[in-house]
Amino acid sequence: MGKTVVILQSNYLPWRGYFDLIHDADIFVFYDDVQYTVNDWRNRNKIVANNRLMWLTVPVYSDIKKSIDEIGIAGDKYNWQKKHWGTIVQFYGKAPFFAEYKEWFEEVYVKMTWDRLAILNQYLIIRISRLLGIKTEFVNARDLAVSGGKTERLVNIVKHCNASTYISGLAAKAYLDENLFYLNNIELRYKDYEGYPQYPQFQQKFESGVSIIDLLFHVGKNAPYYIWEWRNENNPQFIRE
Repeated sequence: MGKTVVILQSNYLPWRGYFDLIHDADIFVFYDDVQYTVNDWRNRNKIVANNRLMWLTVPVYSDIKKSIDEIGIAGDKYNWQKKHWGTIVQFYGKAPFFAEYKEWFEEVYVKMTWDRLAILNQYLIIRISRLLGIKTEFVNARDLAVSGGKTERLVNIVKHCNASTYISGLAAKAYLDENLFYLNNIELRYKDYEGYPQYPQFQQKFESGVSIIDLLFHVGKNAPYYIWEWRNENNPQFIRE
């Protein structure tokens, strides 16, 4: 059976669907050598704060002419790490499983410093994936030195990874040349994000599309159930508290 590849830009503290995609893949390729997009998920994500949605935004020296992995963080000017950690503690400090992850996140925001957005994003994504028990291999598109047009380059990356299946988000259906995958004997699949179960949150109105930290702090080691294990309700790995 051939390998499965997912190719995606790194986001800041992504939502659970992002990690669902990672879990589906044998190889996850950070597609960060493409043009940076302003006001996107690259440098920000949402949390729930006092019954409302709130953005956590990493201040960057944004330049639409630069690639994601060239974008610098404007750290000294905005003291963003201290602010983000303070906000996380303020709104999740009383969550059931906050203490379980506090030391690790505190290290990221208090003891470490970051100057590049992609380095921060990738570090967080890889470490959170490991916390979730995901064993997917991570690589950087730039390190592969694979060229080509939009869809052609994706196909070439999949071939470079000796894979036979490519999984994409549904939004890409609007611009992917599906025939190129067919001509190269690559199975193209689109990820379905429907059906994620609700989990306990502080507020009454459930918010699904928020950062993965919301899920981690509220359900702890049960997080994989609410990302992918729910598709098999009889999975014995589900830890019922």
